[in-house]
Amino acid sequence: MITSRNLKWSVVLHYTWKSMLYYLLLSVAVYLMHDYFAALELHLPFNTISALSTALAIFLGFKNNNAYDRWWEGRKIWGLLVNYSRAWAREVITMVIPPDVTQAEEVKDLQRRMVYRHIAFVHALRVFLRKKHSYNETNQIEIYEESNEYNDTATFLIPNEYKVFCHKKNPPNYLLELQGEDLRRAYNKGWLSDYRFVRLEETLVEFNNIQGRSERIKNTPFPRQYSFFSRVFVFIHASLLPFVFVDELGWASIPVSVIISFVFLCLDLVGERAEDPFENRLEDVPLTALSMTIETNLKEQWGSKDFPSPKQAYDGVVF
Repeated sequence: MITSRNLKWSVVLHYTWKSMLYYLLLSVAVYLMHDYFAALELHLPFNTISALSTALAIFLGFKNNNAYDRWWEGRKIWGLLVNYSRAWAREVITMVIPPDVTQAEEVKDLQRRMVYRHIAFVHALRVFLRKKHSYNETNQIEIYEESNEYNDTATFLIPNEYKVFCHKKNPPNYLLELQGEDLRRAYNKGWLSDYRFVRLEETLVEFNNIQGRSERIKNTPFPRQYSFFSRVFVFIHASLLPFVFVDELGWASIPVSVIISFVFLCLDLVGERAEDPFENRLEDVPLTALSMTIETNLKEQWGSKDFPSPKQAYDGVVF
């Protein structure tokens, strides 16, 4: 997630330079052919491009609004995960109660395992959501990407669990199954009453819901007709601009055409890069930062001081 109020132009140009080069070369070519060589007399009236610009602006505004809704929904889902994670740790610590002191140490081991396994679940869900799908590939080289491996969970799971976990097709869901098994075991041993068992199970169901909502966004691409036609319309608009201004502005049509095309290009890119919020890109929901927040909160609730080091922002970007 970009937090800096000012974007670096090096970042902007990294994602726009190919299109900008096309706009510049086209504008220069039209000017030379029209004024310098007098070999081109084509001139489009301003009303033509103004109608197209208005329609394109409305279309891009609609697309960007819906793309932001997907991004914001992803952020709200992970906000719920933060809240329910804190509730889970509190419930495990306060509701799993040994009937006598002889079982206190065994209960404490169970509590620690369930709290730390949930931290593993959060990190596993982050990695699971950031796995690339072929239909979301853009062939765009990213400036920076976070490492995305399940080994981040190794320190929070016992070795046997981690070994099985790594071979699951849906590792986060496997960890929720283990949590449910531990709840049943605690209930059978009398450490949970009926009500407390149901209450903890309801919290586990919320984690299932959070994962399912996240997967719905991840596995349902933004309607491709919006993305495709917005690129086509921006290209057509940029290609026509030099023919509108060259007769009236001469050489000044070059910077004017390039600047206007750049504006519409950026509007298109804003929506395109916000529509998939779990792709491990600069504009994504900051899953790593939220995972670290949950890990810190749950360790503090458990009484541990081994907090993770906060991730430093990369050029005003929080991952």
